[in-house]
Amino acid sequence: MESIYILILINVLVFVGVNIRPEFIDTLGLTPAIVWSHPWQIVTSMFTHYAFFHIIANMWTLYFFGGAVLQILGARRFWIIYMIGGIAGSLVYILLGDKFSTAIGASGAVFALGGALAVLRPNMRVIFFPIPAPIPLWLGIVGGFIILSFLSGIAWQAHLGGLAFGAAMGWYYKRHSFDAYRWS
Repeated sequence: MESIYILILINVLVFVGVNIRPEFIDTLGLTPAIVWSHPWQIVTSMFTHYAFFHIIANMWTLYFFGGAVLQILGARRFWIIYMIGGIAGSLVYILLGDKFSTAIGASGAVFALGGALAVLRPNMRVIFFPIPAPIPLWLGIVGGFIILSFLSGIAWQAHLGGLAFGAAMGWYYKRHSFDAYRWS
């Protein structure tokens, strides 16, 4: 769980910094039109949040999805999925998002963890608010992606990139790793 706490701490520190100095969003957030002169944005945007609900939702989901992925695959694979999944989300946002709109948040990386988990444990029963009955994990993750995609101001492209990368990694680890089978 140390890996998750480190990520939460980094996100909270950047959140505090951005709320003290909102102009940091222009430097840390991902704006496709200027990313070639600001390439760090592909990574820094994954740690940048401005709204309180945004960081709470992402860190809450990171804690639960991340904890399960850590338990199944271990810290090294968790970091691979999280970081490269977040970068994949940024790249898909660059390709499909509004060139002049700035995207921030850990959602692409968190959706990567969710995508991996949905492939590794698709039938795990979970409760997703506001549904009162347990549903299969894969349905909750895909349903969450679809619902969020219709909300205004959501960078669904980053979610898609992270989700696709995470699902591909989940499939790879399920097919090629003894560790992925030990909890099946």
